[in-house]
Amino acid sequence: MKYRIERSPDGEWIMADVWKRGAGLLTDALFNKGTAFTQEERQLFDLDGMLPHQVTDRRRQVSRAWEHLMAKGDDPFEKYVCMASLQGRNETLYFQVLSEHIEELTPVVYTPTVGEAAVCFSHAFRRGRGLWITPDHRGRIYDILGHVRNEDVRLIVVTDNERILGLGDQGVGGMVIPIGKLALYTLGAGIHPAYTLPISLDVGTDNPDLLEDDLYAGWREPRLRGTPYYELVDEFVEAVRRRFPEAILQWEDFKKANAFVLLDRYRSVLPSFNDDIQGTGAAIVAGIIASCARTGVKLTDQRILMVGAGAAGVGISRHLRSALTAVGVSDEDLPSHVAVYDTIGLISMATEGLEPHQHSVAWPSELAEARGLVGEESIDLIHVIETYQPTIIAGATGVPGLFTEEVIRTMAKHAERPVVMALSNPTSKCEAVPSDVFEWTNGRAIVATGSPFDPVDIDGRMHTVSQANNVYIVPGVGMGALVSKAREVTDSMFVAAADALAARTIAASEDDDSLYPPLRNLRIITRDIAGAVAREARDAGVGRDLTDEEIEQELDHEIWNFDYPTLRPI
Repeated sequence: MKYRIERSPDGEWIMADVWKRGAGLLTDALFNKGTAFTQEERQLFDLDGMLPHQVTDRRRQVSRAWEHLMAKGDDPFEKYVCMASLQGRNETLYFQVLSEHIEELTPVVYTPTVGEAAVCFSHAFRRGRGLWITPDHRGRIYDILGHVRNEDVRLIVVTDNERILGLGDQGVGGMVIPIGKLALYTLGAGIHPAYTLPISLDVGTDNPDLLEDDLYAGWREPRLRGTPYYELVDEFVEAVRRRFPEAILQWEDFKKANAFVLLDRYRSVLPSFNDDIQGTGAAIVAGIIASCARTGVKLTDQRILMVGAGAAGVGISRHLRSALTAVGVSDEDLPSHVAVYDTIGLISMATEGLEPHQHSVAWPSELAEARGLVGEESIDLIHVIETYQPTIIAGATGVPGLFTEEVIRTMAKHAERPVVMALSNPTSKCEAVPSDVFEWTNGRAIVATGSPFDPVDIDGRMHTVSQANNVYIVPGVGMGALVSKAREVTDSMFVAAADALAARTIAASEDDDSLYPPLRNLRIITRDIAGAVAREARDAGVGRDLTDEEIEQELDHEIWNFDYPTLRPI
């Protein structure tokens, strides 16, 4: 028997079909309330004598958990393990603590600390969460998907573990990314955790360190490739469609070639999107739109150099092109505003070894030749910057220190307030250290990074380092798609999300260094984005025909506020 969630007429969350009693209930993280069980519930569910006498309210439970967490000292990974343990025994309390300490704990439960958790996964493993699907499950993936705690799954995050942050192939350890991302969905959008499901397509690993590790917990084979890989994913997608017909699926941390193929192959088969391509693209576009307000330079006057032509880099560039098109830039003029650089040089149709997914962002050959950016000259990043003279430079390369002093100083010669976005995660992979960027530009730069950094003091003035985080975008997209019952997650829904985030940034802060609003406002931000996405789904003809008022009512009904449920025994 599986669990079922209902809402009462007054909007209270009710857990239905609760058949567990005693120790079984206390060990079920979804239902366990710990010392918050009332005396009546203790009698009703055979808990009498199994808990200390005092019934503890939410404030005291959160204080106790926070005190325990602070005892872990300054080690983020120890705090990660502590929070994971809390999530494993009392999921409601986990989100209560996370929501009340959002700025301190988001970097602990997700980037950058989650990178260390992925690397250490097999050695630190304590209990399973979600589902791992391996090639051994071929022919029975539909049955495997039935091994979940709640049959009504609405949101799935799935990875094949090959491109975990900037760390590459982490095999079975990649599961920490879907787990962490879904925690952010609940934190930001209030999607109840019972509706969520993290999945790892554990198709092996090509990481020799993992294959040789005696404690490695995953499918100990070279990574599945080619036709067998795509046949397995085909079966998985069909099984999701049959088992969870109302679910939204997010592809997460797939290597660039597979990322684009899977997105294009399945986006019309079931409502799905790729966070690294579309979520990152929307988040960075929102920051760039906000930077226009900070610098006084219109979007149509910006020259943006994207460094890195993987899934994130191409996704960002695609969304930039969509944003520029929306403000009237012609297709012919788009290359003047967005250029993409990678290890093979400036990406143009004249570039040798161009990959299929890069064609959509490649410069015309004639333009690259006219600018002197073909062949060997296009590979020299300094020459590209000197020639193109970008006002904004963004990096999604995973190459630490790529933005050297020469790179930044060359760029700063051509922009009064250069915008530098060093986006790679975790912190060890960041393209530049913010304090260096401020120093090299005499404090003129506006800086955003993928991981959090403290403000920087330059000549007595504190400069904000904005964190360009997908958490601002994807929870709202997910909730908006669910509320609208979208049949497809369109690029225009991400454009709407980016516009809503930029508007919130500009309205929320007068800090002229800030490209994103304070993370403590995540719930408000996500609510704005979810509404914008649901309206766009309706207007694009892929979602329910709801009025604006009905969309707001649906959001009120669906958003969980981390309250303990009323448990109904059966």
